[in-house]
Amino acid sequence: MQKSMQNPDLSEFIDRHRLPESYAMDAQQWFSPVVEKIAIESKKTGKTLIVGINGSQGSGKSTLADYLALLLREKHQLNVVVLSIDDFYLTLKQRELLSKTIHPLMATRGVPGTHDIPLALEVIRSLTEGTNRTRIPRFDKSVDDRCPEHEWDTVTSPTDVIILEGWCVGAVPQTENELLNDVNELEKEEDPDGVWRNYVNRQLGEVYQELFNLVDNWIMLKAPSFDCVYQWRLEQENKLRSSLLNSPSETECNKVMNEDEVKRFIQHYQRITEHLLNTLPENSDILFELDENRNIFNAKS
Repeated sequence: MQKSMQNPDLSEFIDRHRLPESYAMDAQQWFSPVVEKIAIESKKTGKTLIVGINGSQGSGKSTLADYLALLLREKHQLNVVVLSIDDFYLTLKQRELLSKTIHPLMATRGVPGTHDIPLALEVIRSLTEGTNRTRIPRFDKSVDDRCPEHEWDTVTSPTDVIILEGWCVGAVPQTENELLNDVNELEKEEDPDGVWRNYVNRQLGEVYQELFNLVDNWIMLKAPSFDCVYQWRLEQENKLRSSLLNSPSETECNKVMNEDEVKRFIQHYQRITEHLLNTLPENSDILFELDENRNIFNAKS
């Protein structure tokens, strides 16, 4: 595939994300129209446009976000900032405190209640107001903690487009009745009285909605079912393990999950992921339907 090789930036993008050469052609077919739509709306409104991308773990949402940003910058000369809700995780110490005061399962990052949403709102406010200097936190999953502030990114130019991506971005709370039944062994064995899931649901219904309501356009990468998430998440861990092969830090390498750890880990997200698969498609501006191999087979807008 010669097209990516004709574009050094796109070629570097494919190498960095460890993508097959066919990605460029697929992206041209499915995502280029989205780039044009965002560019037109951004220039028409004259304000910072916020695009939300939802997708289950391993669905390719961060890759899509980076691709859209690359094309919007290259082709349309727009200033784009990509935010992952993952980068707003509470620190390890903060989550350990929640695990002692709320529920032991709150130590595990990911579910609503484990993010610093006020910080996310402050960062977006700063970007949309054109503040001269906006600091953007980053989270290091290999050590399960927020990066020190001197490693945060800094944005100094006005922002045309903010892309916010995350597995729970766009989720809405469930009803009390929906919370009654266990969805997996984790809930059955470690949250039998529903304290954890109810706390997560309350958090989702409060400050998270304030964040999600800022989004102007919604894009969803829809998995065929939650069953695919295990294999997709396992691939992510294998990529992380490969990237750390030459790491001098034994601590970082030990944070990479094995197969059994991945199986338990994803159960934390099953309830909300399945709820999203049922509720978000009809509220998405652009819906990409994926097969079990993460290939897009249909798009709706």
